[in-house]
Order: sequence, then structure tokens, then C-alpha cells
Amino acid sequence: MSLYDKFVENKRLRRFVLLLFVVVVFYLLRSMMSMFLLTFTFTFLSVQLVRTVQKKFPRTKPAWVIAPVYLIIIGLLIFVIANYIPQLINQTAKMFSSLQKFYESKEVRSNPYLDVIYNYLQQINLDNQIKVAITQVVNYITSVGAVGFNIVISFLLSFFYTSQVEQMNAFGRQFLDSKYSWLFSDLFYYGKKFVNTFGVVLEAQLMIAVVNTALTTITLLFMGMPGIIALSAMVFILSLIPVAGVIISLIPLSFVAYSVGGIRYVIYIVIMIVVIHLIETYFLNPQFMSSMTHLPIFFTFVVLIVSEELLGTWGLIIGIPIFVFFLDILGVHSIGGHKPKKIRIKLKKTL
Repeated sequence: MSLYDKFVENKRLRRFVLLLFVVVVFYLLRSMMSMFLLTFTFTFLSVQLVRTVQKKFPRTKPAWVIAPVYLIIIGLLIFVIANYIPQLINQTAKMFSSLQKFYESKEVRSNPYLDVIYNYLQQINLDNQIKVAITQVVNYITSVGAVGFNIVISFLLSFFYTSQVEQMNAFGRQFLDSKYSWLFSDLFYYGKKFVNTFGVVLEAQLMIAVVNTALTTITLLFMGMPGIIALSAMVFILSLIPVAGVIISLIPLSFVAYSVGGIRYVIYIVIMIVVIHLIETYFLNPQFMSSMTHLPIFFTFVVLIVSEELLGTWGLIIGIPIFVFFLDILGVHSIGGHKPKKIRIKLKKTL
């Protein structure tokens, strides 16, 4: 038996080598990571929608479902860009301006408790940091063209795939009968694991973010907070970060609340965040993620810190799904929720 045949027969070794090769390829193509992830996210959600409709109406073709949905999404995007993006920019600028005025006001300097915070902020040169943050925001806005291009391409690719999902699946199955069927069967194995872990976790976190944003927006409306659109957009983006996102959103919301209604509004914001965190922990997570591993908070924060260092901003969103994917590959915990069997060691009694 040749070395190649021995390698093919050793399923564990060849799958490890293939996984390592795939990781290296994605690392080399990391500049296209946004397009890959956006395409996968759009495609996964679209296919899930098609499958849901086909369960009730089996003869429905994917194109009949996905074409109207994508047309509606495009129409909504045009409406939002034309009507609400200018408001979002204006509200964000006003929010920064009001915070800076409040920071420099006499109320802050006359309050003994706030004076301590003021002196500390003076030491860390908050004014300069705010200017740097605004400069970064402007830089992000100027790079909207590149981001928009990735979104448009990902949107089109997901539409073409979903509208012909049956043909794509049939075409992909042909590789399983090719001369290198072992290679494509292993890729299929990893692809199935990837969809069952990464896709489910990402979809669940998206639903959690929507619910968190809706609850936060309703509370902010009752409190009469300014810049609702900007604050809601910020909360939605931060809610995509598992566990930590809700806590991180407390800081800017507290600053805005204090500038509007003083310490009483800050207490309201803290109560709101605590309630939303409890709802996410005890209702949303079990409801949307009942089929996956629940990581301890310690591991969650460690994974977020490491993934942000390795992948940047995307790491905060996809770090947990990737970690769960590797847990599934290692057999630590299956996406189906089956716990690994306990290993019982029997000790023989020595006479």
C-alpha cells in the first residue's frame, strides 16, 4: 500500500490536514472575509426561509419565494437610505455635541462626585479622544463604498444560490462520486458541521439582537431620550456581540441618560439593561439556542478577547460561533445537544 493510500485510509489524519489547509486558505484570503461571512449569512437565512415555506407548500419553487423577498428588501433599503440615514448622521452628531457640552458644563464641575470623574477625564485627555473617535467615524463613513460593494456582491451571490438551491445541491453531489471523493466527502462533513453550528448560532444571535433592540427602543421612547435612531442602531450592532454586547451598551446609554435626566435616568437605564440581560439569559438564549452548547461566561469573554485580537471587529460577532464549531469538531459537544459520554474508569482491587 502506497503512502497516499495509507493517508486516504487514515480518516482522522486526512480530516485534520484538510481542516488545517482550509484554515490557512481563509487566513490568506482574510481581506475577503467580510464578503465570505456576509454571503454565508444572507444565503443561510434565505435558504432557511425557503425551507420553511416549502414545508407548508411543498411544490413551491425557491425563486417564487426569494425573488419577492429580495425585491421588498431592496425597496426597504432604498427607503431607509433616503429617509433615515441623514437623520442617523444628524442625531449622531448632535449626540456627540450634547455629550461634549455636558462634559464641559458648570453642573459637572460644581458636583463634588462628578468633579472627581471630570478630573480623571481631564487626565486621560477625553477631549482629544472624542476628536479621535469622530475622526475614526468619518474614516468609516468614507469607506462605506467598499463596505457597500461587499454587501451588494454578497446579496447578489446569496440570491443566485438560493434561487437555484436544488440545482446547486445536485451539482455539489456530483463531486462525491468523483475520483477524489474522499476529499469532497470530508469537505461536505466540515460544511455540514459549519452550517449546523455557525449558522444556527449566528441566526439565533441575530434574533436576540432584534428583540433586545426592540425592547431598548421602546424603553428609550418612553423615557423621551434624544437620537432614538442612532441609539437603536448602536444597540443593535452591540447586541450582535454575545453576552458582552448588552453590558457594553450600558456605558454610552448612561452618558446620554445623565445628560438628559440626571442620575434618575441613569438608574432607569441600569434597570432596563438588567431586565433585558435577564430576558436574554433566561428566555431568549434557551429559546433560540436550545440546540447548542451554552458556554460559561468566562469562556465567552476569553473567546471574545482572543477573536477580536485575531479577526478585528468581525471577531466579536463570529468568535463564539467559530469556537462552538471547533468544539463540535473535537467532539466536546454536539450541536444536537447530546452531551459527551462520561468515561468511567474501573479500578481493580489489588490484593
